Amino acid sequence: MDKSSVTGRSKPELWLGAFAGFYRPGVEEIRVLDPVSRFLYASRSVILVISAQAAIIAGLLAAADRRFDWLTFLLLAVGFVAAHMISNLSNDYFGFRRGHDTPDSPRMRYTVHPLASGVLDARTLVTGLVILGAIGAGITAFFIVERGWLAVAFAAAGIALLLLYDAAPVPLKSIGLGEPAVFLVWGPLMVCGGYAMFTGRVSVAVLCASIPYGLGVMSILIGKHIDQRQFDSSRGIRTLAVLLGERSARWLNAATVVLMYAAVGVPIAFGRLTPFAAVILVALPRALHALSVMRRPRPAAPPPGYVGWPLWYHRVCLEHNRAFGWMYILGLAAGAVWPSLHA
Repeated sequence: MDKSSVTGRSKPELWLGAFAGFYRPGVEEIRVLDPVSRFLYASRSVILVISAQAAIIAGLLAAADRRFDWLTFLLLAVGFVAAHMISNLSNDYFGFRRGHDTPDSPRMRYTVHPLASGVLDARTLVTGLVILGAIGAGITAFFIVERGWLAVAFAAAGIALLLLYDAAPVPLKSIGLGEPAVFLVWGPLMVCGGYAMFTGRVSVAVLCASIPYGLGVMSILIGKHIDQRQFDSSRGIRTLAVLLGERSARWLNAATVVLMYAAVGVPIAFGRLTPFAAVILVALPRALHALSVMRRPRPAAPPPGYVGWPLWYHRVCLEHNRAFGWMYILGLAAGAVWPSLHA
């Protein structure tokens, strides 16, 4: 992206563009954008699709039980994305405050940092956070009124993991627990919790259906932490990649990708998911590409034209999870139309 590519585009086009593609570096290019666009890029909006997909999965599982309604879905989708944006900005705030996000850090190289880059002034950042917080609080209050203690339990667990991930004195991500926490948030908490807001109950079948997607999001984070392993180790941030070492972490991530498909195949075999979910096999070429990439050490330098360096394993896992997520959603949508068809 350069200055000439944004001058002729409307603000809605710029806002939508912030959610597409991959991370886009270029502080000077982003400085010329409007405050909303700058806030979206600074909050890493390109990764927010994973929260939108989690909301869609929860909605489709509720639709299969004939319990879907649009108000609940819209509130969940907005709430999940808002919470994700707050988490990203919180991560950057505490990383910057603790001295981790320095000019030589991977975080400063693959996309803009909201504080260190200066693309957001304090007023814009605080205003955005207040708006996001108000949206999240309002949606949480609505569901507490509608669902009572069930909503309280899921909201409390989500907020606790959000804060413990990077805001705690000893953050989860610094003791090798960040990756399992991400699995819990984007798997059981978002999918099962979202389903519970539609139906007023929890479900073992929905828990099973949440596992593949939670694993997919975890694979994205493992990939990122492998890419940042040397830097994190030098700063005392003991992610799984640091604790296991690069080779073992790459094998773990490869196993995680394989388990995503097994976690769909087993429920299909036992009638917990309709055979339509097998459409995830369309994403298999990207999975095989991801596995191929994770078999080898990262190159010393990026290929010509590569976007997002030094992220390497993270990018291939993100691209795979996007495809897997949309195919999984397609299969669940077909299952919601024909819920009586089981294996």
